[in-house]
Amino acid sequence: MNIPEDLRYSHEHEWVRVEGDTATVGITDYAQNELGDIVFVEFPDVGDDVETGGPAGTIEAVKTVADLFAPVSGRIVAVNEDLADNPDRVNKDPYGEGWMIRISLSKPVELEDLLNAEDYGKLLEE
Repeated sequence: MNIPEDLRYSHEHEWVRVEGDTATVGITDYAQNELGDIVFVEFPDVGDDVETGGPAGTIEAVKTVADLFAPVSGRIVAVNEDLADNPDRVNKDPYGEGWMIRISLSKPVELEDLLNAEDYGKLLEE
């Protein structure tokens, strides 16, 4: 299972990459593997505010539909519109072209509650 060392992770299997005061968010390799072939992704609108643990989109796969939860609080500043035509990029490159939303952090201290790669790996072993 691919778990990049430079990212932070939620218990709900989202990853977070922080650059300045913006967090890029996607689902982990484990999550995309569990969902199977992803066929549609629905996002909040740019400008919407999200709270940690609150809804931040929907991921539809062949097998099921899952919610995307916001791993941090803030304002949506970008969504990956490329996924509308190419949702399979989440399966092919979950940590790159398969990113989902970007959030301008309103509570950067929340990043401390996210897991590092080692702890996320232990979570997957449980």
